[in-house]
Amino acid sequence: MLKQHLIDPEICIRCNTCEATCTIGAITHDDNNYVVDSSICNACMDCVAPCPTGAIDNWFQVPAAFSLEEQFSWSELPPRPAEEAAPDALDEQAEALIAAAHAGAGGKARAPASASKPRVNLFNRAAPAMAKVVGNIRVTRAESGSDVHHIILDFGATAFPVLEGQSIGVTPPGAAEMRLYSISSARDGERPNTNNLALTVKRVEGGLASNYLCDLPIGATVPVTGPFGATFLMPDDSDTDLVMICTGTGAAPFRGFTERRRRLAQQGRGRLHLFFGARTPEELPYFGPLQKVPAALLDQHLCFSRVPEKPREYVQHRMLAEGPALAALLRKPSTHIYVCGLRGLEAGVEEALEAIGREHGIDWPGLRGQMREQGRYHVETY
Repeated sequence: MLKQHLIDPEICIRCNTCEATCTIGAITHDDNNYVVDSSICNACMDCVAPCPTGAIDNWFQVPAAFSLEEQFSWSELPPRPAEEAAPDALDEQAEALIAAAHAGAGGKARAPASASKPRVNLFNRAAPAMAKVVGNIRVTRAESGSDVHHIILDFGATAFPVLEGQSIGVTPPGAAEMRLYSISSARDGERPNTNNLALTVKRVEGGLASNYLCDLPIGATVPVTGPFGATFLMPDDSDTDLVMICTGTGAAPFRGFTERRRRLAQQGRGRLHLFFGARTPEELPYFGPLQKVPAALLDQHLCFSRVPEKPREYVQHRMLAEGPALAALLRKPSTHIYVCGLRGLEAGVEEALEAIGREHGIDWPGLRGQMREQGRYHVETY
């Protein structure tokens, strides 16, 4: 078997970026397709990052190379051999971190069927993308005691394509290991058509990476690896309902999900349902902006466990209170569930879903397995 580099003709926009980037003449084209000559290609990956669509990032294990003539004739890529592994090999450390974060999904996670194809591992620690800090704003009140920052990183002329739900890697100065941070912006940037992304970072006492990021001044440069993550993605089908359950900075990917749907201007019938937990309103990241999200787009359940003179409420308590509505969503084959936050969140959410299932005649353990297999159940905890 040999590893062959192929270009997907379905999503290639014939911009000539790959051929212009290749310094050894391995990429050529005719009036139909751009193709890679396997006898010349040395898998240097120089052409991958500049490609604006990801069409260039396809690697097949094949017994014999496809010829140029075959590639010129394609309107789509051929079927991938059944025994072949996924084409995108992650940085080993990132892969381990993502596997640990997604362990609560109950098995190997799958991406939603309608999700866009993610780009992964375009930049590594040996050759990172250099991003410039263009925003660093505290998004919790000073009196809360919780210091959470919204950090905007701009990539300038470097293509760094991301999807909602992916992560990036940051290795702070003096650290041996990379830290992963979920992207909290939509795929086209903090503003539409900008080459930047946002992170939601909580300062942790003694935390090397969190303090490094929270203290970054405007204009500083940050080496970034990734993007990482190929399954904790939102469906592109706007008729789907998304149930998003989180605590603290676990809201990061859901901010990206919400902004993506907002920019689609409710083209579909699907709604977003957010169960967001914090100790107090002052500790809840983005509390102010959340109040401005239209109810027609986002059904909000904000749960607080340390408000003076009020009973403690956690997200699982509100889920139980909303049992009939959640049961109706569980019965819909278009509903996706996402859980993101501290590891302890998983048990409470699972107990609530089991209780709702018992009360409303739903076999939650069985449904959970089906949803996982269908790419509709996702857990990312840390």
